[in-house]
Amino acid sequence: MNGPVPHLAAQTIRNAMTIDVEDYFQVSAFAPQIARDSWPLRECRVEANVDRILAILDEGGAKATFFTLGWIAERYPALVRRIVAAGHELASHGYGHLRATDQTRAEFMDDIVRSKAILEDIGGQRVLGYRAPSFSIGPVNLWALTSLHDAGYQYSSSIYPIAHDHYGMPDAPRFPFYPHGTDGLLEIPITTVRLFERNLPAGGGGYFRLLPYALSRSLMRRVNHDDGQPTIFYFHPWELDPGQPRPQGIGLKSRFRHYVNLGRMEQRIRALTRDFAWDRMDRIFLGRP
Repeated sequence: MNGPVPHLAAQTIRNAMTIDVEDYFQVSAFAPQIARDSWPLRECRVEANVDRILAILDEGGAKATFFTLGWIAERYPALVRRIVAAGHELASHGYGHLRATDQTRAEFMDDIVRSKAILEDIGGQRVLGYRAPSFSIGPVNLWALTSLHDAGYQYSSSIYPIAHDHYGMPDAPRFPFYPHGTDGLLEIPITTVRLFERNLPAGGGGYFRLLPYALSRSLMRRVNHDDGQPTIFYFHPWELDPGQPRPQGIGLKSRFRHYVNLGRMEQRIRALTRDFAWDRMDRIFLGRP
């Protein structure tokens, strides 16, 4: 892996706000308890939650990248168009939130081509970015990065350089890099900080809900000022929804990770829009106008 992106001057840094557009019943941790064929029968809350996010971003003057499932886009095409009309980037999260590690090369290619076509048809703009469900690109399937490039994607945000029980590639570069040279795909990892000889998560998700906001803000500022790099932050629409249905049979660890501090998330996202400058992935890393 080679070709790191150069450091930026701290005062010029715009950070990347990203949203993984999926509903509460589609998270990978719930897959053993929630059958895929039950998805159409469940209460969908993603449209209302994304509309709340759009309002928060508009109030805060922030732009973002929405990594959207093809399954969601097919059912809520007007929502996809509202995302685009508000000036945000539309990107792919695959079709049905199937982990890349659970697919063959042929299945993965079919998934990324299908989701890209659906999003481009509905959104009316090119889809350049992809994020694998559950950050499921790592040492065992780096071939997926070549597949993404072959399918017409220009960047991926699918490798999380941490040690985690469900995903992670702790030896990967912490900042954007070209795995196969500058003519290939750009990989943009979720933000980490280097402490105690290991990478610690600092870019959103359950860690952001668990840790005090002041600590998360400090870690992100450290990346901006000490490393001279943008923060890549992510969250999900269901994280702003403490009233979401709670499926039965979910294990204790998964329940804690999913539900901890949901009631505090909206105010924390609002605080982020005040404390940092946010923009779309394509504008920050691809230089698009």
